[in-house]
Amino acid sequence: MMKGRLRWVVVSLVALATIINYIDRQTINVLWPQHIAPELFPDLGADGHKQILGVISVAFIFSYAFGQAIFGKIFDWIGTRLGFVLSIGVWSLATAAHAFAQGVLSFSIFRSILGVAEAGNWPGATKANAEWFPIKERALAQGIFNSGAAIGGIISIPLISYLAIFLDWKLIFILVGVVGLVWLIPWWIIVKAPPKYHSWLSDEERDYILSGQANEDLNEDGSPDGGYNPPTGELLSRKESWGVIIASAAIDPIWWLFIIWIPTYLFEVHGFNIKELAASGWLPFVGAMFGAWFGGLLAQNRLRAGWSVDRTRKVTITLGCLIMLPALLAMAVAATPALALALMFIILFGFQTAIGNVQTLPSDFYGGKTVGTLSGFAGMAAKLTAAGLTYLVPWLTTGANYTPVFIVGAALALTAIFSVWVLCGHIRPLKPRTAASA
Repeated sequence: MMKGRLRWVVVSLVALATIINYIDRQTINVLWPQHIAPELFPDLGADGHKQILGVISVAFIFSYAFGQAIFGKIFDWIGTRLGFVLSIGVWSLATAAHAFAQGVLSFSIFRSILGVAEAGNWPGATKANAEWFPIKERALAQGIFNSGAAIGGIISIPLISYLAIFLDWKLIFILVGVVGLVWLIPWWIIVKAPPKYHSWLSDEERDYILSGQANEDLNEDGSPDGGYNPPTGELLSRKESWGVIIASAAIDPIWWLFIIWIPTYLFEVHGFNIKELAASGWLPFVGAMFGAWFGGLLAQNRLRAGWSVDRTRKVTITLGCLIMLPALLAMAVAATPALALALMFIILFGFQTAIGNVQTLPSDFYGGKTVGTLSGFAGMAAKLTAAGLTYLVPWLTTGANYTPVFIVGAALALTAIFSVWVLCGHIRPLKPRTAASA
């Protein structure tokens, strides 16, 4: 059953979970400016509504940061299958609970629960990638998974906007929450064991997956032995780990800047209404989808052409960041909606070109039992910096002037390039310091 392609079914399920993840988190951003905020806070103007959304979003992102730290350990502890069941089950219930929110406190509580649970999707996906794919396919697999975030953005804005024309915002949250619970059924049936023990895998596909995981062969005897899996203290003593953490912390806030504030920006700066948002607000996420595919395919192509993992990761990440830089600066002078949407398309294309390879770095350096942990720490750092920028956005954009935040975004892209080239050093499987010096 599904012989020769089961690994692609698994990554497709993870990508589908990511689509659902983004529909869930984007629902409030689409509904807030013209539906939730005017109903619950009628005495406040646009700047006041933006500040409340900023506070609620910061609660979500801080919880998300905490969730990524703990879910990295949880996935390493209970495994990919049960980890996803726990993560998506809780976040789906939390999404539905938004229907009962009445103010800042209740929204913040439900967003916090959602943030902790949704965070599991990323260390879980990275761990699933490391388990189910050889090194040469991991960037493409990560790109497919990351495209789920973009597709979620593409779907969520028109879908939620369209539903808002006909349904009360409370019912929309409930419907969106139910979708995640339905996803659990195929996941539980299909992903019943890791590749080494999965009865649906052909011997050929199993050997292809396991023999291609070179970073699992610590003593280089040709037999996978788990790779270099240091304790947490030793993990954090390696500069390569901090290269991954800082690269994630620098680049990730750029994504959050757009997924949270695109609807508000278009409403505030370009005078959109809900129907116009439904018609074109999703276009930047098409760029993200193409970028995710491009970054994965480019990395896979270069590796097959004989490039080293080190050269491939650095070139692809740098290219993505350099694509973002001029577009971020040009956003400050985007005078028309068409130009703004085109620039956001380019920015998110560049972001996704880079981020899939950034997220693959933990599995390039460490063994399978450590990938989730480092991914969790990197994700936590990324969300803390994203929370900081999100908190500042309402003040930096007072009077609908978004120039300062776009300049900050450009500086963050440069920081990501620096961390990958300088701190990550030579990107290859690490060994214990005693083994490396022997």
